[in-house]
Amino acid sequence: MDGISRFERKYLLSLAQYYRLRNRLHPLAERDYYSRAAGGSYLVRSIYYDTHDYRAWYEKDDGDFGRIKLRIRAYADRWEDCDKVSLEIKTRRGNSMVKYTTQVEPDEYLEFAKAGRWQSLDNPVVNEFERLRRVRQLEPVCLVQYRREGFSARDGSQVRFTFDHDVESTRASWLFPDAPILNPHRPKRPIFEVKTRAGEPAWLHGIIRDHTLKLAANSKYWQGIEIIRPNMVTPREVAP
Repeated sequence: MDGISRFERKYLLSLAQYYRLRNRLHPLAERDYYSRAAGGSYLVRSIYYDTHDYRAWYEKDDGDFGRIKLRIRAYADRWEDCDKVSLEIKTRRGNSMVKYTTQVEPDEYLEFAKAGRWQSLDNPVVNEFERLRRVRQLEPVCLVQYRREGFSARDGSQVRFTFDHDVESTRASWLFPDAPILNPHRPKRPIFEVKTRAGEPAWLHGIIRDHTLKLAANSKYWQGIEIIRPNMVTPREVAP
């Protein structure tokens, strides 16, 4: 089972920072295929798995080395409109992340959501997803969705940028609950994310410095649990 290894950096922006940064990146990056096909931005909806006592959430909160995250992702908010579903296993070591992913048919996911197990384990990612789910006793606990603008660097450096807007979440047991009540995370605070296979190029360091961007812990799953289980989180000041 082969995974994709990359580095990720996340920055929480104000709207003013977002507009300035997007304009600055315009000559250096172009919209990726998915953003172009969707007319500028596209919906991302994910269901995250955890134990009944939220072990994965606490591992993230404690910054545990080698922590593992399981999620299932779609790019539509209705099963009838869904043309693909992605299974993802992510493991993080500091700022480096390895992701194993595969796609299944929507009908396969629907059967899994009903039966609680995959009908076929021939795919190595599906097989490992099922093994981890059973060994760790993981269940779907939190749905997160947002709109994403994706960009790729024009210089061929394999640097990818995303701006995630209107991040919302709710408690859910599958990707397409009826009439979900979604709660906003950080209204009017887009998340800027940089994904690279190696280190960041010098020109990118310059842009981050010039725009005084600061690294921020912006796990969407962590924030989702913060909202649906506020008693688990120590109160903290949130930047305006």
